[in-house]
Amino acid sequence: MKQIDLRSDTVTRPSPEMRRAMAEAIVGDDVLGDDPTIKKLEAMTAEMLGKEAGLYVPSGTMSNQIALFTASNRGDEVLCETGCHILNYEAGAPAVLSNLILHTIDGKRGIISAEQIEQNIRPINVHCPLTKIVSLENTHNRAGGTIYPLETISAIEVVARRHGLWMHLDGARLWNAHVATGIGLDAYAAHFDTVSVCLSKGMGAPIGSVLLGTADFIEKARRARKIFGGGMRQVGIIAAAGIYALENNLPDLAQDHDNARYLGEHLSPIPGLTIDLETVQTNIVIVDNEKMTADDFYSRLADKGVLCIPIGPARVRFVTHRDVSYEECQKAVENVEQVMAN
Repeated sequence: MKQIDLRSDTVTRPSPEMRRAMAEAIVGDDVLGDDPTIKKLEAMTAEMLGKEAGLYVPSGTMSNQIALFTASNRGDEVLCETGCHILNYEAGAPAVLSNLILHTIDGKRGIISAEQIEQNIRPINVHCPLTKIVSLENTHNRAGGTIYPLETISAIEVVARRHGLWMHLDGARLWNAHVATGIGLDAYAAHFDTVSVCLSKGMGAPIGSVLLGTADFIEKARRARKIFGGGMRQVGIIAAAGIYALENNLPDLAQDHDNARYLGEHLSPIPGLTIDLETVQTNIVIVDNEKMTADDFYSRLADKGVLCIPIGPARVRFVTHRDVSYEECQKAVENVEQVMAN
């Protein structure tokens, strides 16, 4: 029985063409600064997002954490949304690596407003931590792949600049926001000092993220990467996969979005399931189950060859990606119907 793996868009396998690009990559020692394929990927990504420079790192978590570490001092505070990735899925790294406090704000479908940012900035007072960074996530994972409205980002930036705050974007799935809205990657990135983008999710590369910012900041971040153990050697082999993804795979995200919309619209009417269809804006579908626990639902679906991932007591997540076809999404719906009927 072939599995229909909807756990995450990180489960994609490199295509034969991507593998060929990796095998043929010209490489050097990136820590010594002489891997030409890495340099090409970093420059290409920086140009796409309108930033001066980029830094290739093994993971999105490392990319986010390097940005926070380099932009802050111990004891500083980061404003972020309650469900954000840097809080929920990065193993407490802001506290462990940078001694930072995460000040969470409840958003609506993962989106917080400029007014909320303004209300949560600490006064300059010897008793208080210093509010230093605003970190946003676009698209927002736990909220269901929701897209940050550009006008909201712009309004938040106005508040942040007025208070001298650093703006960081966890743009792991910024590609999806770009494809869904037609808004340029550089238009989103222009409001932030640093941006992290991930190549190993819907883009289909097996590994890697890129942190973007000014040339001066990225030079400092390169040292932080070394501190965190992220300096790699002949890494052009995997950077070639990122280049291939940027050159070939970006438009394919539109099909992932269509497949997610299909899942949302066809799972929603099934008795016992609840989906906020307003959140199905890109490639993530969040499903609440009124009849069984998330673990039970996951187990029963897995027995039928459909994989999702529990993210709450009765909540699971389905994520569409380039390795799951429209026909497989149809089959997944049929299997969910059977599980819920029984």
